[in-house]
Amino acid sequence: MKSTKPAFTVESTLVAALRSGDRGAFAYLYDNYSAALYGVLLKVVRDEESAQDLLQEAFVKIWRNVPNYDATKGRLFTWMLNVARNLAIDRLRSRQHSDSQRTDGLEAATRYGHDDGAILSRPDVGIVRERIAKLKPEQRVAMELVYLEGFTHVEAAEKLNIPLGTVKTRLRLAVQRIRGELGASE
Repeated sequence: MKSTKPAFTVESTLVAALRSGDRGAFAYLYDNYSAALYGVLLKVVRDEESAQDLLQEAFVKIWRNVPNYDATKGRLFTWMLNVARNLAIDRLRSRQHSDSQRTDGLEAATRYGHDDGAILSRPDVGIVRERIAKLKPEQRVAMELVYLEGFTHVEAAEKLNIPLGTVKTRLRLAVQRIRGELGASE
Protein backbone atom coordinates (compact mmCIF):
# COMPACT_ATOMS: atom_id res chain seq x y z
CA MET A 1 0.00 0.00 0.00
CA LYS A 2 1.43 3.34 -1.02
CA SER A 3 1.50 6.31 1.37
CA THR A 4 -0.65 9.30 0.49
CA LYS A 5 1.72 11.68 2.28
CA PRO A 6 3.92 13.69 -0.04
CA ALA A 7 7.66 13.01 0.04
CA PHE A 8 9.79 16.12 -0.22
CA THR A 9 13.18 15.25 -1.62
CA VAL A 10 14.24 18.84 -2.24
CA GLU A 11 14.30 21.24 0.70
CA SER A 12 13.25 24.22 -1.41
CA THR A 13 10.10 22.33 -2.49
CA LEU A 14 9.26 21.62 1.14
CA VAL A 15 9.83 25.24 2.14
CA ALA A 16 7.66 26.48 -0.73
CA ALA A 17 4.88 24.07 0.28
CA LEU A 18 5.14 25.20 3.92
CA ARG A 19 4.99 28.85 2.92
CA SER A 20 1.86 28.20 0.90
CA GLY A 21 0.20 26.71 4.00
CA ASP A 22 0.28 23.08 2.81
CA ARG A 23 -0.77 20.98 5.82
CA GLY A 24 0.66 17.86 4.18
CA ALA A 25 4.05 19.53 4.06
CA PHE A 26 3.74 20.43 7.72
CA ALA A 27 2.77 16.83 8.60
CA TYR A 28 5.83 15.66 6.66
CA LEU A 29 7.97 18.15 8.56
CA TYR A 30 6.63 16.95 11.90
CA ASP A 31 6.94 13.26 11.05
CA ASN A 32 10.51 13.62 9.87
CA TYR A 33 11.96 16.13 12.33
CA SER A 34 10.01 15.93 15.59
CA ALA A 35 12.08 13.10 17.07
CA ALA A 36 15.34 14.96 16.48
CA LEU A 37 13.98 18.22 17.90
CA TYR A 38 12.50 16.40 20.89
CA GLY A 39 15.91 14.88 21.64
CA VAL A 40 17.53 18.31 21.65
CA LEU A 41 14.79 19.80 23.81
CA LEU A 42 15.00 16.95 26.30
CA LYS A 43 18.74 17.41 26.55
CA VAL A 44 18.28 21.12 27.34
CA VAL A 45 15.35 21.01 29.79
CA ARG A 46 15.94 17.49 31.19
CA ASP A 47 12.25 16.90 31.74
CA GLU A 48 10.08 14.82 29.40
CA GLU A 49 6.86 16.72 29.99
CA SER A 50 8.52 20.10 29.43
CA ALA A 51 10.28 18.77 26.33
CA GLN A 52 6.95 17.56 24.92
CA ASP A 53 5.30 20.92 25.61
CA LEU A 54 8.23 22.76 24.05
CA LEU A 55 8.13 20.51 20.99
CA GLN A 56 4.53 21.55 20.37
CA GLU A 57 5.39 25.22 20.96
CA ALA A 58 8.34 24.91 18.60
CA PHE A 59 6.24 23.48 15.77
CA VAL A 60 3.59 26.16 16.22
CA LYS A 61 6.31 28.80 16.08
CA ILE A 62 7.90 27.14 13.04
CA TRP A 63 4.52 27.02 11.26
CA ARG A 64 3.85 30.68 11.98
CA ASN A 65 7.36 31.87 11.15
CA VAL A 66 8.28 29.74 8.15
CA PRO A 67 7.89 32.83 5.90
CA ASN A 68 10.84 34.32 7.83
CA TYR A 69 13.11 31.34 7.11
CA ASP A 70 16.04 32.42 4.93
CA ALA A 71 17.66 29.57 3.02
CA THR A 72 20.77 31.69 2.39
CA LYS A 73 21.53 31.64 6.13
CA GLY A 74 21.33 27.87 6.61
CA ARG A 75 19.33 24.71 6.16
CA LEU A 76 15.72 24.40 7.26
CA PHE A 77 16.57 21.86 9.96
CA THR A 78 19.22 24.17 11.44
CA TRP A 79 16.70 27.00 11.58
CA MET A 80 14.12 24.72 13.20
CA LEU A 81 16.71 23.50 15.68
CA ASN A 82 17.51 27.08 16.66
CA VAL A 83 13.81 27.89 17.11
CA ALA A 84 13.35 24.89 19.40
CA ARG A 85 16.60 25.40 21.33
CA ASN A 86 15.86 29.09 21.91
CA LEU A 87 12.40 28.22 23.29
CA ALA A 88 14.00 25.70 25.67
CA ILE A 89 16.62 28.19 26.85
CA ASP A 90 13.93 30.84 27.37
CA ARG A 91 11.90 28.34 29.43
CA LEU A 92 14.93 27.53 31.60
CA ARG A 93 15.69 31.19 32.14
CA SER A 94 12.11 31.98 33.12
CA ARG A 95 12.05 28.98 35.45
CA GLN A 96 15.31 30.09 37.10
CA HIS A 97 13.95 33.61 37.48
CA SER A 98 10.72 32.26 38.93
CA ASP A 99 12.63 30.02 41.36
CA SER A 100 14.79 32.89 42.54
CA GLN A 101 11.68 35.04 43.09
CA ARG A 102 10.14 32.31 45.24
CA THR A 103 13.17 32.07 47.53
CA ASP A 104 13.65 35.83 47.86
CA GLY A 105 10.56 36.11 50.07
CA LEU A 106 12.04 34.40 53.11
CA GLU A 107 15.22 36.42 52.91
CA ALA A 108 13.15 39.60 53.12
CA ALA A 109 10.99 38.11 55.84
CA THR A 110 13.95 37.25 58.08
CA ARG A 111 15.52 40.73 58.02
CA TYR A 112 14.98 43.03 60.94
CA GLY A 113 16.37 46.30 62.21
CA HIS A 114 16.50 47.99 58.80
CA ASP A 115 15.40 51.52 58.13
CA ASP A 116 12.26 50.31 56.36
CA GLY A 117 10.99 48.79 59.61
CA ALA A 118 11.04 45.30 60.98
CA ILE A 119 9.20 42.72 58.96
CA LEU A 120 9.53 40.17 61.75
CA SER A 121 10.28 40.81 65.38
CA ARG A 122 13.24 39.05 66.96
CA PRO A 123 10.95 36.35 68.48
CA ASP A 124 9.50 35.70 65.02
CA VAL A 125 13.00 35.20 63.63
CA GLY A 126 13.51 32.66 66.40
CA ILE A 127 10.43 30.80 65.18
CA VAL A 128 11.82 30.82 61.63
CA ARG A 129 15.15 29.47 62.96
CA GLU A 130 13.25 26.70 64.77
CA ARG A 131 11.47 25.80 61.54
CA ILE A 132 14.77 25.75 59.66
CA ALA A 133 16.20 23.34 62.25
CA LYS A 134 13.32 20.91 61.53
CA LEU A 135 13.92 20.78 57.76
CA LYS A 136 15.47 17.88 55.88
CA PRO A 137 19.25 18.06 56.35
CA GLU A 138 20.00 19.13 52.76
CA GLN A 139 17.36 21.89 52.91
CA ARG A 140 18.46 22.99 56.38
CA VAL A 141 22.10 23.34 55.35
CA ALA A 142 21.16 25.37 52.25
CA MET A 143 18.87 27.63 54.30
CA GLU A 144 21.47 28.18 56.99
CA LEU A 145 24.17 29.07 54.45
CA VAL A 146 22.04 31.46 52.43
CA TYR A 147 19.64 33.02 54.93
CA LEU A 148 21.50 32.83 58.21
CA GLU A 149 25.15 33.02 57.16
CA GLY A 150 24.70 35.35 54.20
CA PHE A 151 26.11 33.18 51.41
CA THR A 152 24.90 33.88 47.89
CA HIS A 153 23.21 31.02 46.04
CA VAL A 154 26.35 30.59 43.92
CA GLU A 155 28.62 30.55 46.99
CA ALA A 156 26.37 27.97 48.69
CA ALA A 157 26.47 25.78 45.57
CA GLU A 158 30.26 25.99 45.52
CA LYS A 159 30.56 25.29 49.25
CA LEU A 160 28.21 22.29 49.04
CA ASN A 161 29.72 21.16 45.72
CA ILE A 162 26.29 20.84 44.10
CA PRO A 163 24.68 22.53 41.08
CA LEU A 164 23.22 26.01 41.54
CA GLY A 165 19.80 24.74 40.45
CA THR A 166 19.87 22.15 43.22
CA VAL A 167 20.56 24.85 45.81
CA LYS A 168 17.68 26.94 44.49
CA THR A 169 15.33 23.96 44.48
CA ARG A 170 16.22 23.06 48.07
CA LEU A 171 15.71 26.66 49.15
CA ARG A 172 12.38 26.94 47.33
CA LEU A 173 11.08 23.72 48.90
CA ALA A 174 12.29 24.80 52.33
CA VAL A 175 10.66 28.22 52.00
CA GLN A 176 7.40 26.61 50.91
CA ARG A 177 7.46 24.27 53.91
CA ILE A 178 8.26 27.06 56.39
CA ARG A 179 5.59 29.32 54.93
CA GLY A 180 3.09 26.48 55.16
CA GLU A 181 3.97 25.78 58.77
CA LEU A 182 3.92 29.45 59.75
CA GLY A 183 0.60 29.94 58.00
CA ALA A 184 -0.87 26.87 59.72
CA SER A 185 0.27 28.01 63.17
CA GLU A 186 -1.35 31.45 62.92
